[in-house]
Amino acid sequence: MHDKQLSTEELIAQDVGARTPAGAMARVIAGLALLWSLFQLWIASPLPFIFNFAVLNNTETRAIHLAFALLLAFLAFPAFKKSPRDRVPLLDVALGLVAAASAAYLFIFYQDLAQRPGSLTTADLVTACIGIPLLLEATRRALGPPLAIIALIFLIYSLAGPYMPGLLAHRGVSFTAMANHQWITTEGVFGIALGVSTSFVFLFVLFGALLERAGAGHYFIQLAFSLLGHLRGGPAKAAVVASGLTGMISGSSIANVVTTGTFTIPMMKRTGFSAEKAGAVEVASSVNGQIMPPVMGAAAFLMVEYIGMPYVDIIKHAFLPAAISYIALLYIVHLESLKLGLQPIGGHQPKPWLRRLTGFAFGAALISGLSLAVYYGLGWLKPALGDYALEGIGALLALVYLGLLKIAASVAPLAPEDPDAPLDSLPQTRAVLLSGLHFLLPVVVLVWCLMIERLSPGLSAFWGSVMLVIILLTQRPLLSWLRTDGQHEHGTFIDGLIDLREGLLAGARNMIGIGIATAAAGIIVGAVSQTGVGLVLADLVELLSMGNLLLMLMLTAVFSLVLGMGLPTTANYIVVSSLLAPVVVTLGQQNGLIVPLIAVHLFVFYFGIMADVTPPVGLASFAAAAVSKGDPIKTGITAFYYSLRTAALPFLFIFNTDLLLIDVDFWHGVLIFVVATVAMLIFAAGTQGFFLVRSRWYESLALLLVAFTLFRPGFWMDMLHDPYRDTPPAQLEQTLGEVEAGSELRLRVRGEDAVGDPREFAVLLPVPDGASGAERLQKIGLLTYEDAGKLLIDSVSFASPAAEAGLEFDQEILRVRAPTERWTKELIWLPGFLLFALIVWLQRRRTPQALPLSV
Repeated sequence: MHDKQLSTEELIAQDVGARTPAGAMARVIAGLALLWSLFQLWIASPLPFIFNFAVLNNTETRAIHLAFALLLAFLAFPAFKKSPRDRVPLLDVALGLVAAASAAYLFIFYQDLAQRPGSLTTADLVTACIGIPLLLEATRRALGPPLAIIALIFLIYSLAGPYMPGLLAHRGVSFTAMANHQWITTEGVFGIALGVSTSFVFLFVLFGALLERAGAGHYFIQLAFSLLGHLRGGPAKAAVVASGLTGMISGSSIANVVTTGTFTIPMMKRTGFSAEKAGAVEVASSVNGQIMPPVMGAAAFLMVEYIGMPYVDIIKHAFLPAAISYIALLYIVHLESLKLGLQPIGGHQPKPWLRRLTGFAFGAALISGLSLAVYYGLGWLKPALGDYALEGIGALLALVYLGLLKIAASVAPLAPEDPDAPLDSLPQTRAVLLSGLHFLLPVVVLVWCLMIERLSPGLSAFWGSVMLVIILLTQRPLLSWLRTDGQHEHGTFIDGLIDLREGLLAGARNMIGIGIATAAAGIIVGAVSQTGVGLVLADLVELLSMGNLLLMLMLTAVFSLVLGMGLPTTANYIVVSSLLAPVVVTLGQQNGLIVPLIAVHLFVFYFGIMADVTPPVGLASFAAAAVSKGDPIKTGITAFYYSLRTAALPFLFIFNTDLLLIDVDFWHGVLIFVVATVAMLIFAAGTQGFFLVRSRWYESLALLLVAFTLFRPGFWMDMLHDPYRDTPPAQLEQTLGEVEAGSELRLRVRGEDAVGDPREFAVLLPVPDGASGAERLQKIGLLTYEDAGKLLIDSVSFASPAAEAGLEFDQEILRVRAPTERWTKELIWLPGFLLFALIVWLQRRRTPQALPLSV
């Protein structure tokens, strides 16, 4: 495990160009990283409040967080390619200390700054003038030029507003105002993005690093390999599952690629995949880990702050598309294996389908039973134990941990990872499964705290990390003590301490780039809020799209890809969401499409992470090519081809929010999951040009048409029967009285935007209960009057449904559309399935009898 860990860290360091100094400076960097991790654990824990010591507010913690990140960035990352890698020049030490002091300025002088908000002193201005350039330089070193250049452009744009041409012009801001906004307040560098990095992201990255150091990464890979290795292209399918499991916690696509890829890519190559295809499979599955709840590359926690939606709701909405995408990637790997004519490892024949299905059903039932037992068991324990619930549940966890370690001690430990080992046999699933069940306990604690206790993400990650610290310190001596065969030695408590230290160091090292990225992205967010450039971008996208909604979404997708090039996932999401999410909402409203905010943020997030795949700057593709020794551009193109399903999903859930489980009951959600999964598999077959046999061009087109029909049945049903009927605006009250309570009216409204320009937009108005239209109108909070044949809004009640919908005084209601009775849109699925059956029949006629259809 140690050898593998070191090689992985060296590969990551080599990929990002980081230093690996020796001697005293190595110890200094390690000490700072260790202090940073311990500081983050301290502020996330309840200990400061228990001891009433070092209780810090958000601004103070953000300042210390950035000070650590800046100092470590200058010490760990060289200035240029030719700069020394084995030592740290004195200039870099000086720059790091000055940068850290500039960030710590907000902590040291917090009380003074709080007493004079907006009043900038010379010391404040000098600190900002030093801090911002050094932050940009740290960004260039740690992440490359793209993010630093984008942030610099936004700084220049803030100052040069009056000199900009036409559409881009704004009133501009003074140099002093910009310095104050960006560095001294919490609107720019020290804003929400850095706050999320401080409060949530670090703890989850640390959680992932500790989990990996404990041996869970190796366990997940071996478990996936033992479960899927006997299938066609088994190592590739194992890579997909293992990358999904590690990607859920990891905050970096690159780290995910090199962590799992060092083992899976060589195995894929030896089973018949080319270097480029092996790398592309790893890239597609690793990048997809960023869209999988519960962590989503830390974007889930940023969405909590930006959207104002509870964390549990965000992961509920994000789960279905992510799960469908992963299932489709497994199917793509299977199709590639069929194309290449790959056989199971060692000639191992697949199990009969009935036995396989029974095994899957038993596994699912076992996991569901355990989940229910944990949920209801602990739910019963809490009220029963009362004030001693924490101690009681802690004791129960300790007993379960000891029991799982006893089970692990009854089987042989996992063999160390060796990509060059012969692939003539597979590890036994039962032995692999039993050897690491205790690694699931921290995940159970994390999910329990998040989903059931509804603790903050930071505090949940803290308790999960506490469980991991206990495992790291005790698993080695306990396994040695519990093992009775005397054949294996797992190490001592000292080895556990070393594991803990290395895990804390790895977590801090992985966070340097993310901490710097969120701070630099804060410059962009600050410039947007100070200059109003978001409105300019909306006008630009509207101008280029000529009012066409689909073209507008495609432009937004391209902008997201371009802006996301070279950026880590977290910074990526901050940039594209702050610039483009309001654009999609505004232009969607103007085109009559009411887009939920969560759908918009997921849309830009999906295309932001696609930048990690897309040539010529796909960083994850370059990392995979470094492992596979393949061509990075070809790897990126192939990975993008595999990721087309991820690119299609955002468009689908913008137009069909059922995929995000918005206003969907349980059984309808199950039906949507099944049909959407089938649709995505059909889409994958259509894009890969292979289903039962190699598809003809018209069969591929038909498969894509079937997939579209299953995803968006409402598109065809709307053509057959309009879901709304037009009524005169003057009859709004009467229409409200006629429609069913719980339905929605669609209004077309004309008003003014934030700068006084006229605009038209659509709103959905929920219809409340009420005996009459007048009563319902009052409950909505809307008072209207007629003037010269126009229906105008006289007043809108505060915090009413009308106010939440965006209605305001003096707007004109141009159009009222009431829902109509029509057949359910899901009936369109029937002709879709009939067309699919026709394609199956056509391809089965060409299927050679020698080609087995089983996996």
